[in-house]
Amino acid sequence: MNLFSDIRGLVLDALTQMQTEGALPEGLSFDNVAVEPPRDAAHGDMATNAAMVLAKPAKMKPRDIAETLAAKLAEDDRITSAEVAGPGFLNLRLAPSVWQGVLGAVLEKGTDYGRSTMGQGLKVNVEYVSANPTGPLHVGHTRGAVFGDALASLLAYSGHDVTREYYINDGGAQVDVLARSAYERYREANGLSPEIAEGLYPGDYLIPIGEALKEKYGDSLLDKPESEWLAEVREFATDAMMDLIRADLKALGVEMDVFFSEKSLYGTGKIEAALEALNEKGLIYEGVLEPPKGKKPEDWEPREQTLFRSTAHGDDVDRPVKKSDGSWTYFAPDIAYHYDKVTRGFDALIDVFGADHGGYVKRMKAAVSALSDGKVPLDIKLTQLVKLWKNGEPFKMSKRAGNFVTLRDVVDQVGPDVTRFVMLTRKNDAPLDFDFDKVLEQSRENPVFYVQYAHARVMSVLRRAAEAGIDATDETLRGADLAALDHPAELTVARKLAEWPRLVEIAARTNEPHRIAFYLYELAGDFHALWNRGNDEPALRFLQDGDVATSQSKIALARAVSVVISAGLGILGVTPAQEMR
Repeated sequence: MNLFSDIRGLVLDALTQMQTEGALPEGLSFDNVAVEPPRDAAHGDMATNAAMVLAKPAKMKPRDIAETLAAKLAEDDRITSAEVAGPGFLNLRLAPSVWQGVLGAVLEKGTDYGRSTMGQGLKVNVEYVSANPTGPLHVGHTRGAVFGDALASLLAYSGHDVTREYYINDGGAQVDVLARSAYERYREANGLSPEIAEGLYPGDYLIPIGEALKEKYGDSLLDKPESEWLAEVREFATDAMMDLIRADLKALGVEMDVFFSEKSLYGTGKIEAALEALNEKGLIYEGVLEPPKGKKPEDWEPREQTLFRSTAHGDDVDRPVKKSDGSWTYFAPDIAYHYDKVTRGFDALIDVFGADHGGYVKRMKAAVSALSDGKVPLDIKLTQLVKLWKNGEPFKMSKRAGNFVTLRDVVDQVGPDVTRFVMLTRKNDAPLDFDFDKVLEQSRENPVFYVQYAHARVMSVLRRAAEAGIDATDETLRGADLAALDHPAELTVARKLAEWPRLVEIAARTNEPHRIAFYLYELAGDFHALWNRGNDEPALRFLQDGDVATSQSKIALARAVSVVISAGLGILGVTPAQEMR
């Protein structure tokens, strides 16, 4: 049930009737007619822009359209008033029975209330995290992991067929650096002093890998030249790092469907096939690029390279795919990887990148556009930096220095639920402050606590009802007399619950899971306000002494709140609290 869609349908029926009666010209498009919450709740329950968007094509005054439309809508029992405002906006007020019906729908459908078929089964690939397998995940990766995972869940909830994917960057020079770093820890495990040269990874996380290498190889690699041990140590260390990364993701509640290895693209003809697909479209050529911005001609040597004509698909400059020495650029395997996604039959692709990949967006979109002939959209979401604070002091991280704060550090201190929710309290492209002290505060200023407290309060109501001998099972509550819920504070909560299906569709359409967290905070606020009013107004309390029927009606409202909070937290990957401790 999407009440906003239902009322929009009512508006469209009225407009069609106006056309039949000659009050509105035929042949108008109603695609841009919207029904949404008013900017100011004092103006009504819903508002429609119908008259404003139809006035110009109808060659009529918007207010004339609005007044006729208002009269039509007022004939429906669900509409208690339809008021024209300003030049032609139409504000609607709905009967209490409408909001009571929303509660019935929530109780009937449970956490499927708000679940949508909007996606129509479209196959969507969401690639996220994809950190280099050279160390544990840090807090920046954590934000991308949470964002991508919540987005995947949101899309699945809205009817998409979602694949969650991790791209293992195990084909570049960084895994050779990992191998050399692990080898030094292997030497250390054999009683030698490690030589952590500039550019190697100095982190202590490599010590167990060095010990594992010793356990497997003994001292047999010590006297061998690098050419004889590099490949074996690289594979061993990469596998160990990926085991660590998988364990970190699991601790955060993230599980991937696919781990795709960059290494699988090399020597298999996949890179060549992707570039040949572009070549057949006339998009590959030999040429010389202009000097990069900031480079003086004398500092730059022009070299002929193999280039992708990415400017034909919206990029700023054409991009090299093969260097003058015949080796691939970093971009070439990325093109091949996305070509693989396209050939796997996905209808849409989403990449979640870190803040430092902003310059990669246009070229990657150009590649996918070219490879799919514009048929497969690619949306790239950038997650901005996370600043860590504790005791009023900033935490700093540096992967190479070995003193970074890991994903596991954060999860171990505050738990996966708090970590996930906090990471979604800002839009992905906005910087985020993560204060270890504040995220554990029990106050309204802490959105994690505020939302969880609302759910826990409902659970306490259900427990108290059971202790009082009141049947508050879901089956019984579905039969409660919801018409008894007519107080403005109660209807305010019902109105917020009515927004949930619409909110889900908007969040899914824009690929913005933070909207779910924002909505839950607002819903919790309305519920807490109702709870607090009950302290002063006994008639608003959820348990009414000696009146089982009224108690069940009010408990039904509380239960509906917990159902939607549970559904929302489920999308975010957070477990609803049963009680606060």
